[in-house]
Amino acid sequence: QVQLAESGGGLVQAGDSLRLSCVATGRTFGIYAMAWFRQAPGKEREFVAEYAWPGRKEEYNPNLKDRFTISGDYAKSTVFLQMNSLNPDDTAVYYCASKTSIAALHNSWGRGTQVTVSS
Repeated sequence: QVQLAESGGGLVQAGDSLRLSCVATGRTFGIYAMAWFRQAPGKEREFVAEYAWPGRKEEYNPNLKDRFTISGDYAKSTVFLQMNSLNPDDTAVYYCASKTSIAALHNSWGRGTQVTVSS
């Protein structure tokens, strides 16, 4: 089993940047990719970005690609999400998730970290 722990959220002003981190522990050798999702109040969960360890492949929500960058440190089983030019619409709980293969669903989830952007 994989455990995921997010950190780095907080309250920022519009235009600021934040860097989120997600550390995986447990059976990390089975992880194919780690991803970020977010859920704003009253809205459905939204895919943000994914980092696959094979080939260090990055995948993004097209609407966020210009401002968000995902990266990973395989040795530390950690992925990062660099978020720039934040605006109030980015306010959400950001969740880390992992999956064991390219076709699998994300089956391990963290508890989330709150990001609040004030105008």
